[in-house]
This record gives sequence, structure tokens and C-alpha cells, in this order.
Amino acid sequence: MTTILGSGDLVYEELADWAQLREGWSFKEVADVAVDDRDRVYVLNRGEHPMMVFDRDGTLLDAWGEGLFVRPHGVTVGPDGALYCVDDAAHCIYKFTPEGKMLGTLGTPGQPAPRGSGLPLCQPTKVAFHPLTGDLYIADGYGNARVHRFSPDGRHLFSWGDFGTDPGQFNLVHSICTDAEGRVYVADRENHRVQVFDSDGRYLTQWNNLHRPCGLCIRRGLVYVGQLHTGLEVNRTYPNIGACVSIHDLSGCRVARLGHPMQGIGPGQFVAPHGLAVDSRGDIYVGEVSYAEYGRYQTPPREVRSFRKLVRKEVS
Repeated sequence: MTTILGSGDLVYEELADWAQLREGWSFKEVADVAVDDRDRVYVLNRGEHPMMVFDRDGTLLDAWGEGLFVRPHGVTVGPDGALYCVDDAAHCIYKFTPEGKMLGTLGTPGQPAPRGSGLPLCQPTKVAFHPLTGDLYIADGYGNARVHRFSPDGRHLFSWGDFGTDPGQFNLVHSICTDAEGRVYVADRENHRVQVFDSDGRYLTQWNNLHRPCGLCIRRGLVYVGQLHTGLEVNRTYPNIGACVSIHDLSGCRVARLGHPMQGIGPGQFVAPHGLAVDSRGDIYVGEVSYAEYGRYQTPPREVRSFRKLVRKEVS
């Protein structure tokens, strides 16, 4: 049975079993995903093989990272083609070749800045890049309420943000990305909004009417937002509360909502879209932290689906 998501000009077929894993392997749960300029798909997960690399047809090409990560959280392909992998529990960012050779580390593994100090780094979550200079923007994250800008050679340039709900303040800086003009988009998760800044950290606007925006991706003028389900028992049975992937134009107008009205693990349903990537054909790859948000609460605890591909369909 084919599951179709979306409507109008944005329609997708769900491929829940797209990834061809080896016998006995699993993701456990997928924290993030990235796609390079050859449409190779890098799946950062919390299983025994933290980085799995696939071609666009789902064939497993490579796997690496065993024994390295404490809690993998974010992956971004840099302008140099390297992979920048964020480990929030180790408080650092690792730089790798696509084949898994470590090229460097930003931050000292296991030595965080004081929690709430605003100093880098304390449980960072994601990296984005300035489209012209290659400077890094780091979402920092669980232990801070800051965005840091670093030069490509690792010099800290400046930071912005503080705890709170006002413009320019954050309540869990969870993901970050940039557009072609250098604007910076920040998933301010527990404030239920995406905030937009210029490249120097000056507040421009915010997008509301989101529920716990978690993953962010920009591709060809569209912004893809993964939204988590509610964490509250009081509204757990309410429809249309997160647990979806929404698509917006660069002004923030929502042009599509992908996902069943109710959270769940069935076809077309989402629990915890945590990381997103889009390839050259407009297909979407969605990683979910479904074990942490669902599977561990089952009796007995069990792994559930945490990754799928959404193939964009031509609409006549």
C-alpha cells in the first residue's frame, strides 16, 4: 500500500523501508541526516554504527564512527565537503571527511563551558555556514541559549542570545540553517517558533504557529521544519499538534504540512521529526528520535521506525 503525504504541488510518496541495512543492524533512532552534492545520504544515528552512508536508492555505501560519540545530535555538510558532526553530550563538534577520517575538533570533548554561562560550548546541537565566508554558526543548545559564530579556522568571533521569550532570546536553541542571502534561521524549540536573524545576529522576524520546531533545512527557496509531538499528557490526544514536517517559503508562509493529524508510528504518521535533509530532486529524508520519545516507554521498550524517505511526486 502506497502512503501519500501532502497536497497541491507538494505531494510525496513515503518510503518507510528505503534504507537497506545489513542483517542485524538498526539505527535505534536517527538524530540527523545530511545530503551532499552527489546525493549521498549521511544518517547520524544513536545505534552501534553512528554514521551510515547511503546512495539515493538506499544502498548502504559505508558506515563509521563506532565508539566515538557520546550522544550524536547534528550533522551538516560544510562548504569544503567535510562533515561537521555535533555531539551534544561531549560538548564538541567533530570534523570528518566523508569517509570518516577525523580532521579536527571544535571544543574539548567532555569539558563543557559552565552551564548557562553563554560561553562556547555547552551541549551544542547543530552547525550552519555563512554562504560567502564559510563562517560557522553553532546552536548552543541545551546548556546555553546562544548562537556562536566562528571563523573557518576555529576562531570565536561573536555570540548572541539569552534565555527568555523576547525577540532574540531562546528557550532551547535546537537547530540552525542559513539561506543564500546569509540570513540565519534558528529553531527556538520550546518557544514554539523559528527566529530569523541577519548574518551578524540582528533580529529580523519570527515565525509562529509551530509546535516544538526541531529540525531545519533550506533547499531551493523552501524551508523544511520538523516539529515534535507534544510532551504533555493533557493534549496528547489533540490532532494537528506537532508530529509533522511543514514546508514554508522564505517569508514564513506555510505551503504544505506533511503527516497525519495524529502522532503515531503508522504509515504517514510522525512522532519526533528531529533532523531533515533534502536532495537535488526535492526528496526529503526525515530522522526521528522515536526511541527516546516513544519506544522506551513501551512494555517492553522497543525500537520503532526512526527514518524514512519522502519522494516528491510530479503533479500534472
